Amino acid sequence: MGIRQRHRPDRPRVLGDYRARRASGATVPPAPAPARTLAEEAAVVLSLSLLASAVFAIISLATAPVRGVTVAAASQEPVLAQQLAQLVFGLAPVWLVVYLVRRNGEGVSAIGLSWDRPREDILRGVALFIVVGLGGIAVYLGAVAAGVNRFVVPAPPLGHWWTVPVIFLNAAVAALLEETIVVGYLITRLRQLHWTPLAAVGASALLRACYHLYQGWGGFLGNLAMGALFGVVFVRTRRTWPLVVAHFLLDVGAALAYIAFREHLPGFG
Repeated sequence: MGIRQRHRPDRPRVLGDYRARRASGATVPPAPAPARTLAEEAAVVLSLSLLASAVFAIISLATAPVRGVTVAAASQEPVLAQQLAQLVFGLAPVWLVVYLVRRNGEGVSAIGLSWDRPREDILRGVALFIVVGLGGIAVYLGAVAAGVNRFVVPAPPLGHWWTVPVIFLNAAVAALLEETIVVGYLITRLRQLHWTPLAAVGASALLRACYHLYQGWGGFLGNLAMGALFGVVFVRTRRTWPLVVAHFLLDVGAALAYIAFREHLPGFG
């Protein structure tokens, strides 16, 4: 007569069931919690990160002129320790999202952050960088020339030994923060809340455009288009890393171009 083994689950059954369903190949991971809980979670994450940035950007556009104004897209703090502290704590919302999806049993793959296809992700990211970079330069210069965009300083203070390293760190933090929160996390949660792909991508792109309104209307329209493209790529591939790579290259390229050409190109100084 066999010995009857006592069932001792290592984790709540709901998480095991969730992972089984996720392994079945569904395009959108099933919701790990009731809709009200997911909506509240998303509101908290966005309020701690880029939704707050969007509100302040809207206020900036509404209360200050656009033509002839210079704004900074990177911290102008001249102390390296302050720069590094801002970068570290700037990643806190990403840490929060990673913690939440792991705690829910979803894992980072649910928001497209599995590092299991690096070559494919990097190549896609470079291709996106080329497409968005060429269009972005035209939109930015045209908007500045038309007086509907502010001059943007995309680099930290110049003249320090750490200026270029911080450019790369700034770009990495901004890319991880924005693409993880606004695309991988937000679109996933909205789809789990039964938003259509079009509506989820539209909301993601609109949020991205709004927190760039401090730059002016050119920044708004350029980032709206970029956000729509990135959202479509995510919905079709369920991969966030190509977007992170593209965003990183865009920010590094903008900062280095500012340093090299700020005295020669209109709008770069």
